[in-house]
Amino acid sequence: MTIAASLATWFPSRLNAASTNEARIKRVKNHVQLADSKNAPRQASVNDIVRQATVVQTGNGSRAELGFSDETVVRLAAHTAFDFDRGTRGLNLRDGAVLIQAPRNANGVTIHAGSVTAAVAGATVMIEYHSGSYKLLVLEGTARSYRPGHLGDSVLVRAGQMLFGNPEAALSDPVDVDIDRFMKTSVFVTDFPPLPNEKLIMTESQKQQHEKSNKTLIGTNLVIFGGGTQVSVVGQEQTDQSEHKTAALVTPRRVPGLGPNAAPTLP
Repeated sequence: MTIAASLATWFPSRLNAASTNEARIKRVKNHVQLADSKNAPRQASVNDIVRQATVVQTGNGSRAELGFSDETVVRLAAHTAFDFDRGTRGLNLRDGAVLIQAPRNANGVTIHAGSVTAAVAGATVMIEYHSGSYKLLVLEGTARSYRPGHLGDSVLVRAGQMLFGNPEAALSDPVDVDIDRFMKTSVFVTDFPPLPNEKLIMTESQKQQHEKSNKTLIGTNLVIFGGGTQVSVVGQEQTDQSEHKTAALVTPRRVPGLGPNAAPTLP
């Protein structure tokens, strides 16, 4: 995919003026709009302040990155609608996909996606939501996904794990995913500068590589290409030549009973 517009420069010192209930546009690619109930939609620009209830909408082939004063980073993929109502404690993913990095010294992030909510503190996660599908992938740290109003329907997702399924149904157990594959193919990484916590993500990736060498984690040919939750079975050549979309993932298989975080896998 060719993107004509380049990333704009962002000056971090200017973000500090924003309150905890505001975010600042750090980067923009192509068609990104800001819309609220009082004004007509307008094109977003670097350093624009995004206030509560303002919807950030990305178009085809577009990207955006927002920064909060507590150093929380939110990256938006194409065809994504996102807003917030209580700073980082009330993020709302209306549709599309976002990557969120919540620093360890911040108060944490709560993001709502349809009927599912994720609580993130000191972690980097990717969340995708569409009508009928939900996906939460943790790259470093831990996150908890739950359905408000459904007692006990709560799942802890650790680094290198992904939870996915229908947001209107009971949450499933997480599966293991290949962090290295994500970092090499996801537009959240390939279309942006390095994340502040990228070293922590690479540490988790190295742990997976060590588990693979010890045969406690065995790679499979199960892949999720782009958006959604459809699992494909492919050959290695097809996997290597896949398009770089939102979340092209190779799902490793953890050997039952081996390792401290043994988890179920896809059939």
